[in-house]
Amino acid sequence: MSFLVNHPVLFFVVSLVALWLAAHSGAFLRQKLHPDALDDDDDYSLVLGATLTLLGLLIGFTFSMAAGRYDQRKNYEEEEANAIGTEYVRADLLPPADAEKVRVLLREYLDLRIVYYSHLSHEQLQQNDAATAQLQSRLWTAITPAVNAEPNPVRALVTSGMNDVLNRQGYTQAAWLNRVPVAAWLLMIAIAIFSNVLFGFRAKGKKSKFMFLYLPIALSISFFLVSDIDAPRGGVILVHPQNLQILADSMRPH
Repeated sequence: MSFLVNHPVLFFVVSLVALWLAAHSGAFLRQKLHPDALDDDDDYSLVLGATLTLLGLLIGFTFSMAAGRYDQRKNYEEEEANAIGTEYVRADLLPPADAEKVRVLLREYLDLRIVYYSHLSHEQLQQNDAATAQLQSRLWTAITPAVNAEPNPVRALVTSGMNDVLNRQGYTQAAWLNRVPVAAWLLMIAIAIFSNVLFGFRAKGKKSKFMFLYLPIALSISFFLVSDIDAPRGGVILVHPQNLQILADSMRPH
């Protein structure tokens, strides 16, 4: 399930086929078990309407969760760019040699953070995380001698700024790992399959079979949209590091 929600296009295709088969399964059961008209058709309509209403509420709630997490990832990208840019300026408070070293490391660190927002495989993501952790250690080591040699409120600003740089990376990573729970997806899919089985079971005559694609398409598009917003790397709607890229352009020597 985790693989499907990380690949929204594949999720759309699989869910469309599964829901379409569920609708046909309901029609098949109707022909085998109750080929005549349903005496309690109104009751089936009531159950189907209530089920679809519940499914709509769940999809809306899940969409709200995914949209909130998407906005959170965008906000942390902006905050991370601000933290790095502020520390880049505060490097002037260090001795010239230390300041230049910190600026070089911050430019390298910024490039790594921009790469983090691109399409990365699992192995590439692990390499990026390892390189980021190593560079964070070098950044902290670069400011330690100057701050320890002359501890004062001015140098404390450099330490505070570097602390913000390191913390923002952790907040960003936590936001990218904060996804819609798999249990919520399983619940929605189970209710969607039940709805389509019931929809097919209520179908009357051969003409109703032309409508078997309508509900699966609508639900599959909804699942695709939610999973696309929720997937940080595998979807179409992505968080682009615009603020980090603008900061990187301003840091490049002219």
